[in-house]
Amino acid sequence: MRAVLALLVLLLVPAAARAEMRLPPGFTAEVYVTGAGEGPDGRAAVGIPSISSLAFDAAGTLYTARSGRRYIGGEVEDLWPLFRFPLGGARFVREAAAQHYGPPLFNVQIGAVRGGRELLVTTYDRDRALGVLYRIVDGRAELLAGGTPPPGEPPLLKQPEGVALDAAGHIYVADRPRGAVLKLDPNGRVLDPRWLALTRPRLLAARGERVWVAADGDTEAPWQRGTGEIWRIGPEGRHLALRGPIVAGMDVSPSGHLFVADRHGARILAVGGDGTSMEFATFSESDAPRALGWAPATEATRRAGIAGDLFVVVIRRGTWSVNEIVRISGPFDDLIRARLPAPR
Repeated sequence: MRAVLALLVLLLVPAAARAEMRLPPGFTAEVYVTGAGEGPDGRAAVGIPSISSLAFDAAGTLYTARSGRRYIGGEVEDLWPLFRFPLGGARFVREAAAQHYGPPLFNVQIGAVRGGRELLVTTYDRDRALGVLYRIVDGRAELLAGGTPPPGEPPLLKQPEGVALDAAGHIYVADRPRGAVLKLDPNGRVLDPRWLALTRPRLLAARGERVWVAADGDTEAPWQRGTGEIWRIGPEGRHLALRGPIVAGMDVSPSGHLFVADRHGARILAVGGDGTSMEFATFSESDAPRALGWAPATEATRRAGIAGDLFVVVIRRGTWSVNEIVRISGPFDDLIRARLPAPR
């Protein structure tokens, strides 16, 4: 037990001088979660098992998920637990049960945090083409929508991916093969099975009454190159916010601007209210961003000094099977106000 506890000692690995990430003046980057991983060729590598989504609860605990190979057929074992890391960061230890959260799920993806502590996650059974939206509280998973339908009825969800919550508590779920975003009430009941029809919608983000939807467009799988789209839906209607990148991750900043991870372009973009965008961070040496999310502004995160910081999952040296989580700090609001129009 003492050895396990020693391995879980919080640490923050300095990486402000890394040449692989270029940031605007006044911003710094630190490795927040790392570990001793293994590359696809079996050799040792720095990092944690590949993850494609992350989120914070109100206490500052960081949750991550490995979504598995959702776009590849065949006999692939993709049953994984969620991983959690305490406030302050940590070094990943595969054998440490304290870092596992909730039951193992197939192709699990974190969508949103509700009420500061309730995780909304999606899963997908490739063989049955059957999807589920779960709520997880205190490590217990409860079906919220989807699952096995009554005899003779089609499944509600086939391959759910992103999840978002608006100010009224409505739940939005992107179902990629259906080409639709569903709208549910807070209890998981369907309000509109085709709230938004779009080709291959995959990721969602929301702030207030606005919802952003990222779709892969003409791309069969997100690691392929193609032309993606980001749509913004709100009181002003539906607008194409950005066309081009296949988005690997996105989240809305505290100031209401959308930040997206463009894995193929090896960059992070900030998207303005009028659809303009700017490069916030660029990567070199075969590094690339995979997912991102903002730490919430709560009493716990303010005490820890991470409130309003941006956290990015980074693929190092092109080794997709192991990632690191990097914390970026700096004057985000000042930069955005100077470079991009305010959200409308």
